[in-house]
Amino acid sequence: MPRTEKKGFVDVAAGLEPVGDLPGVGPALQAALQRIGIERIQDLWFHLPLRYEDRTRLTPIRDLRIGESVQVEGIIEAVERSFRFRPQLRVVISDDARTMLTLRFFNFRRSQVEQLNPGTRLRCYGQIRHGAQGPEIVHPQYQRVTAGASEVAETLTPIYPVTEGLGQKRLASVIELALRKLPADEVLELVPPILRKDMQLLSLRAALLLVHRPPADADVAALLLGTHPAQQRLAFEELLSHHLSLRQLRVQIRQHGAPRLRGDGKLRKALLRSLPFRLTSAQQRVNGEIAEDMAEAQPMLRLVQGDVGSGKTVVAAWAALAAIECGYQVALMAPTELLAEQHLRNLGAWLAPLGIEPVWLAGKVQGKARTTVMAALAADAQLVVGTHALMQQGVQFRDLGLVIIDEQHRFGVHQRLALRDKGRAGERVPHQLVLTATPIPRTLAMTAYADLDVSVIDELPPGRTPVTTVALSSSRRGEVIERIRIACAEGRQVYWVCTLIEESEQLEAQAAEVAFAELGGLLEGIAIGIVHGRLKPMEKQAVMDDFRSGRIALLVATTVIEVGVDVPNASLMVIENAERLGLAQLHQLRGRVGRGNQASSCVLMYQAPLSAMARERLTAMRETSDGFVIAEKDLELRGPGEMLGTRQTGRLEFRIADLARDAGLLVEVQRIGAIMSEAHPALCERLVARWIGAASNFANA
Repeated sequence: MPRTEKKGFVDVAAGLEPVGDLPGVGPALQAALQRIGIERIQDLWFHLPLRYEDRTRLTPIRDLRIGESVQVEGIIEAVERSFRFRPQLRVVISDDARTMLTLRFFNFRRSQVEQLNPGTRLRCYGQIRHGAQGPEIVHPQYQRVTAGASEVAETLTPIYPVTEGLGQKRLASVIELALRKLPADEVLELVPPILRKDMQLLSLRAALLLVHRPPADADVAALLLGTHPAQQRLAFEELLSHHLSLRQLRVQIRQHGAPRLRGDGKLRKALLRSLPFRLTSAQQRVNGEIAEDMAEAQPMLRLVQGDVGSGKTVVAAWAALAAIECGYQVALMAPTELLAEQHLRNLGAWLAPLGIEPVWLAGKVQGKARTTVMAALAADAQLVVGTHALMQQGVQFRDLGLVIIDEQHRFGVHQRLALRDKGRAGERVPHQLVLTATPIPRTLAMTAYADLDVSVIDELPPGRTPVTTVALSSSRRGEVIERIRIACAEGRQVYWVCTLIEESEQLEAQAAEVAFAELGGLLEGIAIGIVHGRLKPMEKQAVMDDFRSGRIALLVATTVIEVGVDVPNASLMVIENAERLGLAQLHQLRGRVGRGNQASSCVLMYQAPLSAMARERLTAMRETSDGFVIAEKDLELRGPGEMLGTRQTGRLEFRIADLARDAGLLVEVQRIGAIMSEAHPALCERLVARWIGAASNFANA
């Protein structure tokens, strides 16, 4: 029998029974549940809805608003299939007011088309967006209904994370069985009552029951926004568990030793003498903080955050030389080949005159070239730059002393540790320096990066040209294209960025191809290139090389160019459908221009009418180029581009918490986390296990 603690808050046995103990959960269903991390009954309690669908009412088509998810009902007026660019099914419905709505499908079956006949009544659910003929829903959920059918859902419908072979209805029924075993609060609670008394939180049991079974009188608007007190109660505990896991990680790593990197400074002084610019006072301050960390026998764990163009790469080069001076190797890892190659070029230009040639390792390095690189890493290579390939099996270092990771939020913590472990020697591990160009408000950074010390480069180098930002309706597209013609005639270079709501590399690539063809027809005589995520690495590199060299004047691209592209002659950027992007991503993209000495501009082209939030985002972009001001605004607005991307602990994303939306909880999370770490270590472990489960094993690395 599992041990039971009568004293204190928790019955250790509560919810730890395997899900197979629930009636109707056989081996096949148990296996499907395991694929989404559900092994115990407790895991079902905390398998929380991703969102809710409001199917409690029908919305007249005339009242639809762009961006809202709604349920509508209407009669099919027309059905049209086309195969231009790609197969497409277009269904037009109208309601009793004879107002039209288009339903658009890109993936469909013949049997589906045969059921969608004019005169059929459909009830549909989906997100409204702009279409060529008015409002439309892409890939709505729908069902055929009889005239006069009035049954709609009585409560909000929770939508859970699922997996292949496990649908929403089946999972919801299993969760319902588990909820019947939900124990009393004194058994469930892991955060001592005295620590949360000032927060006036709902009880954990009440919160769980409400989010899984939202009653008819629940605050629908709050639940859809994630601000309901029940969701806030659970978000608080989830944020606390992640914060505690990172504190545990920091303690674990600090128990290791690290090489004392106190070099003679000759290489670093030579670098500073050779640079065509002087370091800013902010860069010098951060260099000093890094030097202090690396001189200790404990591993450095430092995050350097700085705005676009603030000079993080040269700080990374300076840190790398501190390790190389002491005879140690350095590895720099970036999330994309474009960004990694940018680092390779910059570091090569700065360090080659000092006798240091960076080695390159990415997935595309194969055969003899890969064998040569691997041999160099095991022998005399001083610095390697690469992508995820640096973490792969078979990559071995002679003596890795420093790991540098760029765009930290694109990697999980476990990936950072995997690279660190390449340099483990007994109880000694390399120092770690992580970089991000996403400015993060201090409170957010202290919680999201509790395992790291934070340095901020809060000063831009002199000479950076301010970027003038304008927002124009797509109805003025012709004027924008003419502006491109003039810029190219003057010898300047231009980006045209294509965006899509759908997170599909294939659809983004198709959108870029369409823009490429259109602009090619309208701008004859101008060399145009295209780059997107579907191109092979060598094709992508060839296009980028042509753009850097000036052989291409206009580059049509997807958001793949968000980071890692540095072309000083590019002084104009057009972002198509800019209203679809969050502030952080818009700011990153804009950072690709204004890198030379020419006056630079960024045109945010949008589809009218704008939602209130989209208007605020575009206004913020016009009013400031300060990344930290934009970060605060992003935190306030919670745009679709999350400030921290998919910040992960292990590989697990937040189930209910949202760092931007729930920023108000973070001060208490830090306060309670500090007390619990000292006074209740056993409860901390169990809180982390509850929310993070097996992913928390990384803390023992």
